[in-house]
Amino acid sequence: MPLSTPAVSADPLVAIDNVTFAYDRRTILKGISLTIPKGKVVAIMGGSGCGKTTLLRLIGGQVKPSKGEVRVAGKVVHELDSDGLYQLRRKMGMLFQFGALFTDMSVFDNVAFQMREHTDLPESMIRDLVLMKLNAVGLRGASKLMPSELSGGMARRVALARAIALDPMLMMYDEPFAGLDPISLGVVGQLIRQLNDALGATSILVTHDVVESLQIVDYVYFVSEGAIVAEGTPDEIRASTEPFVRQFVGGLPDGPVPFQYPAKPYAEELMGLKNA
Repeated sequence: MPLSTPAVSADPLVAIDNVTFAYDRRTILKGISLTIPKGKVVAIMGGSGCGKTTLLRLIGGQVKPSKGEVRVAGKVVHELDSDGLYQLRRKMGMLFQFGALFTDMSVFDNVAFQMREHTDLPESMIRDLVLMKLNAVGLRGASKLMPSELSGGMARRVALARAIALDPMLMMYDEPFAGLDPISLGVVGQLIRQLNDALGATSILVTHDVVESLQIVDYVYFVSEGAIVAEGTPDEIRASTEPFVRQFVGGLPDGPVPFQYPAKPYAEELMGLKNA
């Protein structure tokens, strides 16, 4: 499908401009450009190892691009000093793939952790804020439980409450639906949308889950082999005739991403025949 431009504000929250990134000699991203408008929920989709999570690491300043610029709230992330990067990260929330809760802390203390570390709020106010965040994800009654007592879906919701503890301007989700049953998946998906709108935040989802994502996002970028190969609104993606998009959305076993790993002709390798 032809690459179009999302309905971006004049000053997008995140702008990635012609970014190339490589680990040693292995190139992961190849001249990628994209924008994340303020207040929107944007999905980045693609196969495993295509560079989706690397984009989140670039936005968070964990790694620096080999070429190009990554800007968040008008600041070039990889040009910030440690203090500047620290201040920017305080305005970001991150939901890791499997929650990454502190296993030796209760649900309450997991959510309170950032408030205690990064603010001077009195404990009475922290208590009220933690209960408010847990109530937002439907788990106020689980505040005294330990992570080992939670189901997978509950743990993901606690991790979401922790991620929004400081009301971030930018939320990043790394495979937020992985390993969830259909009910939990639907709950987490709706929470992502509702909390983004309620907080006036901006959200980036790295995900493989096509069905749930297209119900909640405003825009989608497809990444393949380190480059953006398609983009569009959910309706445009559903109607796309682009072979890669159709294969990915339809879960087809063969297509632009081949079923067979490159190899010699089968007859030649099996029978030693060269002109089979």
